[in-house]
Amino acid sequence: MNTSSIPPSRRGVYCVLSSRSLPYARRAMESLVARSLDDIDLTLITDSAEDKTALVEAMQALQVPDRHRWRVAAQAEADELASTVLARHPNIAAFRFGHPCWRKITDPLLFAPPGGEMVILDPDLYFPNEFRFEPTPASGLLLMHQPPSCLLPHEVVMRAYDAGIALAHHVDIGVAQASNGLDLDWLDELIARLGGTALPRAMHVEAIVWAALAMRSGGGYLDPVHWHCWRNSQWKRVQRRFGASGRAVLRSERFREMKCFHGGGVAKWWIPEALDAGDLPAPGRVLEARPPAPFEELTRSTYEATQRLKTWARRAGYYRLVKS
Repeated sequence: MNTSSIPPSRRGVYCVLSSRSLPYARRAMESLVARSLDDIDLTLITDSAEDKTALVEAMQALQVPDRHRWRVAAQAEADELASTVLARHPNIAAFRFGHPCWRKITDPLLFAPPGGEMVILDPDLYFPNEFRFEPTPASGLLLMHQPPSCLLPHEVVMRAYDAGIALAHHVDIGVAQASNGLDLDWLDELIARLGGTALPRAMHVEAIVWAALAMRSGGGYLDPVHWHCWRNSQWKRVQRRFGASGRAVLRSERFREMKCFHGGGVAKWWIPEALDAGDLPAPGRVLEARPPAPFEELTRSTYEATQRLKTWARRAGYYRLVKS
């Protein structure tokens, strides 16, 4: 990874979302624009013209500070850019029309200037404290860290291993940072080797592609204390199984130490509830920039051992017991 960073005068931030995400995404954008001490240039990339109208109205209601810039782009605008930017990369162009989450890989690079910064955000985030984004490397990739592995479907993971494609472990894509200089020839070939237009239209294929990009590009994991991913651990499953509310489960999270909380899965619905109830601590300041930890490879043997354990747990009825 080239450690020289993109000049931080105005941070290039991108989020792909639909208006259906607004019940929780509104809180993500509200906390982002209120607590980012970096001036940001925010691009929201959505679907229809109706989605664009709804997102524009939501952003206007936030009264975004003048030091930030923002815009909303509908898919038609992204499609027009893709017709030129991806003209020589048919597999990437087709990948954009798979699962909507896959556009988090393809669409920010359509709007970012060549070599420009891309801080790519999921809509199910919350920024509990005043913060700055980490420096974005001029080459390489920064991703959030989340144990265990969320790479699936199984057949696509195995296809990657059969093709000799290295995959990073513990990858979470709530936040990704890179400069707009990805090797599109390599990415186009990767998508073809994973299945191309025959790829199952499953959300988590996105994580497989990020995991492959991580091992190809280098870089590392954002500090998991500052950039924290909610994990549906066994203890939390048991709490929920025995009646604990989502708000109660969230009280164990160390929000005072975080720059960003990724409430993946069901937890994204709990943040608005907790905020409305006044459960979360008042914002402080978390400004330290901690260096990334190197990506860890998910070897085939480790992956297969984990799959055997999951199969045993399923047959033993564990998932039925802790289902919440």
